[in-house]
Amino acid sequence: MRNNMTEEELLRMVAEARLARGTPLENEDAAHAAGELLYELQVHQIELEMQNETLRQTQLALEESRDRYLDLYDFAPLGYLTLTSKALITEANLTAATMLGVERGKLLQRRFTRFVSAGEGDRWYLHFLRLVQHEERLCYEGVLQRADGSRFTAQLDCLRQERAGEEPTVRIALTDISARKRIEEELRIVAVAFESQEGVIVTDPNGMILRVNQAFTRLTGYSAEEALGQTPALLRSGRHDKQFYQRLWQTLKEQGHWQGEIWNRRKNGKIYAELLSITAVHAPDGAVTHYVGLFSEIARDREAEAEIHRLAYYDPLTQLPNRRLFQERLKQALAASGRNGLYGAILFLDLDRFKELNDLYGHDAGDHLLIEVARRLSACVRADDTVARLAGDEFVLLLEGLDQGQAEAATRARQLGDKVQEAMARPFLLTSGDYHCTTSIGICLFPNNEATVEELLHNADLAMYQSKSAGRNTLRFFDPAMQLMQDQRNALFHELREAGSRGELQLYYQPQVTQQEGGSHITGAEALLRWNHPRRGILLPEAFMPLAEESGLSLDIGRWVVASACARLKAWAADEVTRGLRLAINLSTRQCQTNLIEALQQELAQSGIDPGRLTLELSENLLLDALPTTLEAMRTLRAQGIRFALDNFGTGYSSISQLAHLPLDQLKIDRELIHHLPEDHNSALIVRTIITIGNNFGLELIAEGVEREEQRTFLRDHGCLACQGELTGPPLPLEEFERLLRPQG
Repeated sequence: MRNNMTEEELLRMVAEARLARGTPLENEDAAHAAGELLYELQVHQIELEMQNETLRQTQLALEESRDRYLDLYDFAPLGYLTLTSKALITEANLTAATMLGVERGKLLQRRFTRFVSAGEGDRWYLHFLRLVQHEERLCYEGVLQRADGSRFTAQLDCLRQERAGEEPTVRIALTDISARKRIEEELRIVAVAFESQEGVIVTDPNGMILRVNQAFTRLTGYSAEEALGQTPALLRSGRHDKQFYQRLWQTLKEQGHWQGEIWNRRKNGKIYAELLSITAVHAPDGAVTHYVGLFSEIARDREAEAEIHRLAYYDPLTQLPNRRLFQERLKQALAASGRNGLYGAILFLDLDRFKELNDLYGHDAGDHLLIEVARRLSACVRADDTVARLAGDEFVLLLEGLDQGQAEAATRARQLGDKVQEAMARPFLLTSGDYHCTTSIGICLFPNNEATVEELLHNADLAMYQSKSAGRNTLRFFDPAMQLMQDQRNALFHELREAGSRGELQLYYQPQVTQQEGGSHITGAEALLRWNHPRRGILLPEAFMPLAEESGLSLDIGRWVVASACARLKAWAADEVTRGLRLAINLSTRQCQTNLIEALQQELAQSGIDPGRLTLELSENLLLDALPTTLEAMRTLRAQGIRFALDNFGTGYSSISQLAHLPLDQLKIDRELIHHLPEDHNSALIVRTIITIGNNFGLELIAEGVEREEQRTFLRDHGCLACQGELTGPPLPLEEFERLLRPQG
């Protein structure tokens, strides 16, 4: 009887013995014990069955895992071999056998050297010997020979393995690299061809440059870094119109190839002729994956022809199209717009205060700025748009194909205008330092009632002047109302030019009153210009001086005002009642930019007046923008006795530090501040501060626009004793003003 009886068998045997003896169940406890015994037998039986099932599943999983391993091993993309230290093959997968062209069964126990091609046996032997004796891992590339005599290039990644007490073995991962070697050879050939004497440019389907060769750099002047990511428009000369490129791309799409002569521009701006061949590269499914362009320079005499063309059609400073080329392109754009029904736009640009830059820093600085402006404008527009320089600081943009709707086209034109003004607002780095420049823009849409090229340019120019009149650094669209306004301005200009000779210009005099112990006294007047128009009556300067400033008539008018003021002071000096009066006149921007000293000295000499009776008033903005020559002229005239007043002080941008350097005698408190006195706390605070500043700098103070007695009382109580305004008297003709000075009998 065996001794290793299981617990289940023991329990079963005990139960059977009891049943065989027929032992009666004496009581219920015995019956219960028997039931528990049977229950334990059943539980153990179930557990054993579950364990058997688990073992069976584990065995199946192991068998499946083994099968998967064998499949992966046999059908792996790499060949696997195991060699003894004598280079005998002991293991091989099906892939290795297929590579070597031998059945796996016949491959085992054969020397691997039989599959190394003739001429490489020694190299392989030395490699294998070094691996077995010294190295743990080596890689070998060589030519192997199949059983049928065919050859292939293989890469063998070899790993030596050792086990205690056994000879080392070598495991090899075998890869057929014949295709890779062929590709590498082809790439070497292509690389030699790529770096040929012809320029090569490779783009993606959208025309973005991906590769260029050294000949490209030599012919164009652009390095690979400068060209990559750009489009061939980088080289566009501007000589070919939009239709030329449309035909080129149409041919390329239809035939897959285009060849012809083309004019391009080098990085240094020179235009040259080249023979260009473009070929489309297609994927197996027919889609275009790349474009390859080959080009070479044509005869050198073409470059001379290109130079002649450049001089005729391009601005020599900025290399932008000039007026002539711009008009030709605008004519083509008008024709295209008539065919396709799309609106275009002209943006006429003028740099604000450009003349001041030339006067202050010289023409070299001005040229530098114009070149930088041209660069920024070109960066703002699309490749098919045109940026041209017409003359001086005038630039014009031509935008084609904006939209079929006029409103949408106008919106897109405005967006471009805003983009340009943002670009111009960034500081320009000149040799003299950072320079801030703004630009005024006029926009004219086309087609516009069959307007000609000249009319469209005129309309855009007119809109630009409207932009300047609105305060500069603004943008305006042309509309017919502008033309009507321009016609009226032209008529007004011709009338204004003759107004002086016809005696229509007059000076009105507004009393300047000073509060003294004995009461208020007229101590002087401000001479204010008026135009007694034959049809429109008395016109204030606001109605005609902006036109005079733009047209240059302000210089003649300014000289007339100075001469008339000096003549009036001379006449007053002969009368005991008026000889102590002072007279103030306003200077315009143009007057301050001309030979101010000579003109005033001539008038003073001819009139013989006391210079201290003449006060010249200048605005805050004028002084802030004043050139050094203007300030020097002011100092020279002040040294001769002429007084200077800063007009409209308090609402501009003057700083206390600037006041210390300006040759001033008087501050005129701006009427806007006076208007809110004394009720407005902020205005009152500013006025009190101005009075304190003026007193600290030893300047006289006078308030403009005083209309109510409460205002005059506030000013007097805080130290400003002089004022002018409706309270003390409006501007009056000479006779009425002098009547105020004489006792009424």
